Amino acid sequence: MTISAPGSGAKISVLVVEDEEITAEANRIYVERTPGFEVAGVVRTGGEALRFLRGRPVDLVLLDLYLPDMHGLEVCRAIRAGGLMCDVIAVTSARDLAMVRSAVSLGISQYLLKPFTYATLSEKLTRYARFKDEAGLAVGQGDVDRVLGTLRGSSELPKGMARDTLDTVAAKLRDSPEGMAAQAVADAIGVSRVTARRYLEYLVELGVAARIPQYGGVGRPELLYRIPMES
Repeated sequence: MTISAPGSGAKISVLVVEDEEITAEANRIYVERTPGFEVAGVVRTGGEALRFLRGRPVDLVLLDLYLPDMHGLEVCRAIRAGGLMCDVIAVTSARDLAMVRSAVSLGISQYLLKPFTYATLSEKLTRYARFKDEAGLAVGQGDVDRVLGTLRGSSELPKGMARDTLDTVAAKLRDSPEGMAAQAVADAIGVSRVTARRYLEYLVELGVAARIPQYGGVGRPELLYRIPMES
């Protein structure tokens, strides 16, 4: 999925905050690979991030929550307390919903779970770019809902698909690194095989999941779906 640059013609500047060198470089490459975005800098600690932001404002911070000197949520609190005008996408391997709620309360715009693919990050950046493009005066409630829906991605699902169900299917795959068949997913979440397969194929289309043929029986191999373990 690709995007065009924001309407102003200026690229969206991103600060990558990640203490692991290989992951930081991968995130930098991912951001630079996405049209309309540029990396303003890469830092390894929360303190470095705050010093950078005080000297050079950016549009967006791609923030790992587990940093060597402070938690990412502390960085967010300091950003807000300091009046620094930037948005934040939180990056973490933690699947603690309490932490997600804390992140939302601090104004974190999106939440990205490790491991993730380029397609997953690109989708988040795409939503953010559209959100920035649609900034302006809201005429009514519908305008507010539409802009927020762009950021959350609720407006981008195909007709008949629900965000909660998609998240549940993705969670099942993350919990099964060896992969799951469509029928197994269907049984686990209480939907038909056809419905489960539709959601699984959509995750494949996004680049989040991959199909794996499983051989061993007679006839056509069974398809398993899994989320690749990559940063």
